[in-house]
Amino acid sequence: MDIAALLGLLGPISIMVALIVVGLLSRQLGEQTNAKRFYLGFFAAAILVLISIAAQFLDLIFHFPHNDSFALWIFMDDGLPAIAITVGVVFAWRYWSWLLAERD
Repeated sequence: MDIAALLGLLGPISIMVALIVVGLLSRQLGEQTNAKRFYLGFFAAAILVLISIAAQFLDLIFHFPHNDSFALWIFMDDGLPAIAITVGVVFAWRYWSWLLAERD
């Protein structure tokens, strides 16, 4: 197994952990302020990143035959993390925008 490729999974794993942490913090804030459950979007985004990590890990183990033009692989490798980060940013903006609205 290629150690460098395995270490390359640390980036997506850290993104997934960050989404989970922000989701847990948002849940605690939402419970205190009786806000809607927008924090679930962070967990949905973390699941998308997890699916991408699983696909990359399985590719490391089984060496699936694909080339860079294979549309499904491009979607799993690049598309899912991009969608997950976009979902995370949208939900963070929706849930935490009150911080930017505070004025003196």
